[in-house]
Amino acid sequence: MSDTIHLDGADHPFEEGMTGADVFADRPEVIAIELNGEPADLDRQLAAGDAVSAITLQDQAGLDILRHSTGHVVAQAVQELFPGTKLGIGPYITDGFYFDFKVAEPFTPDDLKAIEKKAQRIVKEGQTFHRVVVSDDEARERMGAEPFKLELISDKGSAGDDAEASVEVGAGELTVYENRNRKGDVVWQDLCRGPHLPSTKLIGNGFAVTKSSAAYWRGDQARDTLQRVYGTAWATKDDLKAYQHRLAEAEKRDHRKLGIELDLFSFPDEIGSGLPVFHPKGGIVKREMEDYVRQRHVEEGFEYVGTPHISKEGLFHTSGHLPYYADTMFPPMNVDEVVDADGEVVKQGMPYYLKAMNCPMHNLIYRSRGRSYRELPMRLFEFGHVYRYEKSGVIHGLTRVRGFAQDDSHSYVTEEQAPAEIRHLLNFILDLLRDFGLDDFYLELSTRDDSDKFIGSEEQWEKATAVLAEVCAETGLELVPDPGGAAYYGPKVSVQARDAIGRTWQMSTIQYDFNQPERFGLEYQAADGSRKQPVMIHSAKFGSIERFMGVLVEHYAGAFPVWLAPVQVVGVPVAEPFVPYLREIADQLRTAGVRVEIDDSDERMPKKIRTATKQKVPFILIAGGEDQDAGAVSFRYRDGRQENGVPIAEAISKITEAIAAKAQV
Repeated sequence: MSDTIHLDGADHPFEEGMTGADVFADRPEVIAIELNGEPADLDRQLAAGDAVSAITLQDQAGLDILRHSTGHVVAQAVQELFPGTKLGIGPYITDGFYFDFKVAEPFTPDDLKAIEKKAQRIVKEGQTFHRVVVSDDEARERMGAEPFKLELISDKGSAGDDAEASVEVGAGELTVYENRNRKGDVVWQDLCRGPHLPSTKLIGNGFAVTKSSAAYWRGDQARDTLQRVYGTAWATKDDLKAYQHRLAEAEKRDHRKLGIELDLFSFPDEIGSGLPVFHPKGGIVKREMEDYVRQRHVEEGFEYVGTPHISKEGLFHTSGHLPYYADTMFPPMNVDEVVDADGEVVKQGMPYYLKAMNCPMHNLIYRSRGRSYRELPMRLFEFGHVYRYEKSGVIHGLTRVRGFAQDDSHSYVTEEQAPAEIRHLLNFILDLLRDFGLDDFYLELSTRDDSDKFIGSEEQWEKATAVLAEVCAETGLELVPDPGGAAYYGPKVSVQARDAIGRTWQMSTIQYDFNQPERFGLEYQAADGSRKQPVMIHSAKFGSIERFMGVLVEHYAGAFPVWLAPVQVVGVPVAEPFVPYLREIADQLRTAGVRVEIDDSDERMPKKIRTATKQKVPFILIAGGEDQDAGAVSFRYRDGRQENGVPIAEAISKITEAIAAKAQV
């Protein structure tokens, strides 16, 4: 047995009984360790040969531990304030944590304030977390008053299949974490796999209890109804404040709210959940987006095609989407069934599906006649409207809908052409996103895992993955792995874009597909006269028009760049007599292709300016007597700047140049 451990990859002397705390005794910022690839408590005993590295609150793993530990403190606070409360599950989540409770009455806002205040006191006490390995019987004895914990103990062999339950128990040993006061007395405990912070004092004042909601035990609506308390926790109070500021900013930018305020789109109940309608102003934005991206596809060598919204069932069996994708497709329609006067079926119908993707139909276009290597790459593109049966709980404004238009394209290439085509597509996508004002990216490479949801040979997957990885590396952008996230038919790379307040959105995707060409029998005649199978590369630049618009609304907080703005100019007269003068200017602007309105309402001029500003119009042209006499206007920008006495021709030139340059005015 080696008498060393591997500390950050280098040999380090080992002594019997050594813990992580001993190894990092001179580094107070270390709050836990990574032990043989897994996070562990700082006081965990080590063995010779172990691989050990530090975890601090600057690491994501450290934040996860901080948040899980804060969840325990909040749970302790709840049980002290509300005796008789039963514990559910309490994992860390993105930016925070939650904990489920069985209580007599739902929590009120005042209850949440009291819980946070109590949790703050526990933090200041400096209670310590202690991991105790227990037998099943000892766990049952300790958790005897907690029925949900007893169920988890009984189910521990299968808990790994339950993402939430696995936070508490796995298939191996059971552990309980005790919270001890300064005297060493156990003041609270919970069944948990950990790890946790050494002390509650490390939580500091960078946490908050944020909200509560109803929940169900283990997500089963037939089981107990619980109260779920949410919170957030950060390394410092400044980090907490920054997070709260981001939340407030995100709320102001919520595209669902702005969509109503700016009269862009709505979601009528009469139509159905997740099926948006675009109002005239929203229709302008949508049309501008579509027109621009259509033209860019043409410039990049794509040919525009069109396909229907529905298809016979067999097409999606051929493509492999049935059964691999069936859960997200709407139920089939029975078409062409004939029933006689007695209600008897005299001719069986045929199942048709609303299409959830365009690729099978593009394959039929490719297969409609023989193809030569001289035609490749062959690039097909359409704004194909597709329908996906998203569960009601995940539908969210424009960013998660059931009916949407994809700027969907498919490139058919030889295997040798695939790297160059992926490079071409990735450059195209990044340029296009920059045109819309998004310029902070990283890439995510989604590959297969060991599950049985993927088709094709390991060799095919390895080759396709290597091609994507190589091209991604050439961009110099950060590349994040996503094991198991690939489509069933091949690996994919997605472009992740950060918006104006730092949130990440998955935008465009490129997918390498060696399966559908085989399933559809796609071929081309090679230079030597042989028949070969092309590689198919899927790409969506926006992902969907609807989702991309939702992202843009939030990125710009509704203040679209001038070229996308539904109304680019509003004319505001100082008084009613100057309306005709502004109408003449408006006619000149319309002739130049500018979207312009004149506010000839009975409101006073300051109110008209405020109205145009609230509607986030890029330019306001104000005209009074001096302006009319000079053949000029007062030129007001969206940020409040104003230039007076601007000649009409110069004002029109400023506006048209900003539109042509796609300026972010």
